[in-house]
Amino acid sequence: MTTTHASNTPDSSRDPKALYGGKGSRRITVRDIAAAKARGEKWPMLTAYDAMTASVFDEAGIPVLLVGDSMGNCHLGYESTVPVTMDEIAVLSAAVVRGTKRALIVADLPFGSYQEGPVQALRSATRLIKETGANAVKLEGGERSAEAIKLLVDAGIPVMAHIGLTPQSVNAFGGYPVQGRGEEAAQQLLRDAKAVQDAGAFSVVLELVPAELAAEVTRTLHIPTVGIGAGSQCDAQVLVWTDMAGMTSGRVPRFVKQYAQLREVLGGAARAFAEDVVDGAYPAEEHAFH
Repeated sequence: MTTTHASNTPDSSRDPKALYGGKGSRRITVRDIAAAKARGEKWPMLTAYDAMTASVFDEAGIPVLLVGDSMGNCHLGYESTVPVTMDEIAVLSAAVVRGTKRALIVADLPFGSYQEGPVQALRSATRLIKETGANAVKLEGGERSAEAIKLLVDAGIPVMAHIGLTPQSVNAFGGYPVQGRGEEAAQQLLRDAKAVQDAGAFSVVLELVPAELAAEVTRTLHIPTVGIGAGSQCDAQVLVWTDMAGMTSGRVPRFVKQYAQLREVLGGAARAFAEDVVDGAYPAEEHAFH
């Protein structure tokens, strides 16, 4: 079922400083993200992989767009995020930047681009920032990635951290299980969250984490938490846009809410076009030149 809404534009009565619904036209910065946490403001984030889709989300007021390595699953046809390359991230991140004016653009560091250590992470992140115009990078890992995060931040590169279920570790996890269940696992996730904050990350994604634990992390940290399958108490929420808009075929994760059925809409449009061509109804006279 398609969810309908009264308006597709941000509420004009919102705080003009708000990340979503605000009146500013300049690029959102990590300082704006920090200020939103201080105000107790919740905000949305979506993935984007091309200029046209990114422009739609930017015009809709989405304040942060992630050029995620989720492009591997939903855009490039891979079975996981693991095969995604730096070249692929760079090309699509640059497209998203060109398609937007206000949103803060975060580019994912793909698997293999930072696992060798902080120096490799700095080299990879520097390339993305210089070549694409992205405003920040994201990388996975808590305590194990803290040194890399600190080096990037010290070099002037804003970092969004990512803990809990980290999809690049799918082979080690043996799938996509919920993380942080049990006392020991919960304490480790809390340590990871504090480690990335202390290293200088401006926000942290919590993926597939029990809602109660995510709420505790959110209360504990002074940087914003971005939930995906982590309950309602995070400071922000992110979804892969193809899941959100109903483009994904088959079963979607439990935490996904579909706000449209775009796969059906596009399929219907393609079939209508095909039938017009076969029947000779397109192109009609109004589509011809003389």
